[in-house]
Amino acid sequence: MKRTFEVTPWNIVTHKLDPEDKRLQESMTSLGNEYMGMRGFFEEDYSGDTLQGIYLGGVWFPDKTRVGWWKNGYPKYFGKVINAINFIKLNVLVDGDPIDLAKDKVSDFELNLDMKQSKLTRSFTVTKNGHAIEMNFERFISVADKELVGIRVTATNKSTDTVKITFKSAMDADVQNEDANYDEHFWNVLKTTQNASDASIVAITKENPFGTPRFTVGIKMTNETDLNQDPVDQPNDKEVVNQFSGELAPNQSVAIAKRITVVTSRDYDTQAKLETAMNTLSAKVAASSYDDLFAAHAKIWADRWEKSDVEIEGDTESQQGIRFNLFQLFSTYYGEDSRLNIGPKGFTGEKYGGATYWDTEAFAVPVYLGITDPKVTRSLLMYRYQQLDGAYVNAKEQGLKGALYPMVTFNGIECHNEWEITFEEIHRNGDIAFAIYNYTRYTGDKSYVLNEGSKVLTEISRFWADRVHFSERNQKYMIHGVTGPDEYENNVDNNWYTNYLARWTLKYTLEILGEVTPEVAKKLTVSDDEKKHWQDIVDRFYLPEDKDLGIFVQHDGFLDKDLKPVSSIPADQLPINQHWSWDKILRSPYIKQGDVLQGVWDFIDDFTPEQKKANFDFYEPLTVHESSLSAAIHSILAADLHYEEKAVEMYERTARLDLDNYNNDTVDGLHITSMTGGWLAIVQGFAGMRVRDGELHFAPFLPKKWDSYQFRIQFRGRSIQVHVDQKGTQLTLLSGEPLTLDLDGKKVSLNA
Repeated sequence: MKRTFEVTPWNIVTHKLDPEDKRLQESMTSLGNEYMGMRGFFEEDYSGDTLQGIYLGGVWFPDKTRVGWWKNGYPKYFGKVINAINFIKLNVLVDGDPIDLAKDKVSDFELNLDMKQSKLTRSFTVTKNGHAIEMNFERFISVADKELVGIRVTATNKSTDTVKITFKSAMDADVQNEDANYDEHFWNVLKTTQNASDASIVAITKENPFGTPRFTVGIKMTNETDLNQDPVDQPNDKEVVNQFSGELAPNQSVAIAKRITVVTSRDYDTQAKLETAMNTLSAKVAASSYDDLFAAHAKIWADRWEKSDVEIEGDTESQQGIRFNLFQLFSTYYGEDSRLNIGPKGFTGEKYGGATYWDTEAFAVPVYLGITDPKVTRSLLMYRYQQLDGAYVNAKEQGLKGALYPMVTFNGIECHNEWEITFEEIHRNGDIAFAIYNYTRYTGDKSYVLNEGSKVLTEISRFWADRVHFSERNQKYMIHGVTGPDEYENNVDNNWYTNYLARWTLKYTLEILGEVTPEVAKKLTVSDDEKKHWQDIVDRFYLPEDKDLGIFVQHDGFLDKDLKPVSSIPADQLPINQHWSWDKILRSPYIKQGDVLQGVWDFIDDFTPEQKKANFDFYEPLTVHESSLSAAIHSILAADLHYEEKAVEMYERTARLDLDNYNNDTVDGLHITSMTGGWLAIVQGFAGMRVRDGELHFAPFLPKKWDSYQFRIQFRGRSIQVHVDQKGTQLTLLSGEPLTLDLDGKKVSLNA
């Protein structure tokens, strides 16, 4: 655990420039707007260690899969988000000497991410050749104009002499990915223009041998300043620069406002159309003042917070944590484009390749259902429907019927390069089916499940029916050779969670097939014999269980391990994934994240209090929580069991996972999909929110260290505020039709 930022309700702020924590600071101060995003690296050149990263939604490259021993069915490539052209570059020179915070004498440093308005600012006083210059940087990525990034830099002369200030505003296509199998550049520059105060670059991703699309990007910058325009030659064929300079008297200030417009071939099918759009959009934003552009952006963020903010009184650490979670989630995805999804690192780093994982369906869907319009979640469901063709390919590669959704993807085709994850962690098929059920249950809207969703469910069920095998000895259907959510166990037989989800999916699909229209049923072509076979699998599915212990067994053989609790591991060997060999981890009983408990959380109302208690008490002491997704599940289940101290402990871990760098791995990016955990722990955990038969239920408690908390949820056209303090719980219907809900077992009627 390492805390590098101060604890404030609405800001991520530090007054310390620490080169050792530079990458950590860059991760924490990332910005995004779903269309694009970037780490909080500096605009000006920095000669110390840094991870410069700008990423564009849906723009990626197939990095060749490299393994020692190729296996049939192996993915041909590992899809990776690629570092985009560095368009925020803006060097500042004092009397011809460039500012470099890795070398210069600096005082009054502040780095500040304003989460309320989604703005990153940085200020400091730098002394160059005896002259003190106060510098202020600000940056935003607009949610009002998705293609726009705004940067403003102000220099103030704090010395007694006149100094010369030079701004060199540039864009540079000479970039690489740090996390790649080979050190190659991904961008071929097609065209550059460099005028006195504006410039542009059009580039295309290099050719690849896999037939995946190449992406063209057009980026234009315009610069506005009172300084003089300097004639300057273009540095090279990959970089463009506009330069401005002038004399700055003592106490005088000067600013430059840089507007960057980014367009991609995802929206324009020819280079000509792309360039036209780039120039048109650039002219549009250039016609508005910098302050007006920022105000439009801030207004939308205010509307988002009005709908989703969670307020905590009495614990500023928890308050900052939940807002940071929601801020980074919304910076990554807000349902504007159904072609996009939520990468585990979002726009904050290169790890995990920026692709889509099962985290979205399991963890993000319930959060977006609660705090956004249903169309946002429906976009996530449509994303999977639109990629069915790729899922067919993945199943066929394994010689199986139906659809196998990928573990990692940009286009529906599996592009992960670890076999035990790629083709053994198949529970993701069930997680996607569960997300359809979750959406339908929460919204009451069956239009998706009875149309597109029924197709997804049918093809997933066909996969499960082909992937199981029948054990003649046990007269049960089983699934061997899988990896559950606990990735510290590979190639196991009969993972309880996987089997449970497979059985449930088949059962749910049969239920939905009984409700679809004859027209839809005809298209699905599920025969009576097929339905009969699915029902037989449901009736005779093997689920490992130990009745003496009263638990569901994680997988066959798990109870034969040396079952010692995590507390027996020496502190200097944690986290085990950074200290133990993989062989030792696989042989140990230690669980990376909730596995059986993931299933208990998913279907929390289907198990008795005794079953939930027995499983939690058995598995939690064996869990090292070295997955960012782990703590939230345990917080919710602990709250359900009235283990309040454990619930709060796990909430604090999930809400501040990156802010406090719990797992010592935030330097390469934030854990975006786990940012769902804070909201889930409060709403489903502390407030006990459930949906049963279309009705909301709450059973809240107040953590002892909190004075109160409140949140708003969106439910079937209503906005409801839940306020919990030492006096009890107050429910308020803010908008929508009256409704009746359940509070601590009693019916409550709400009217606006």
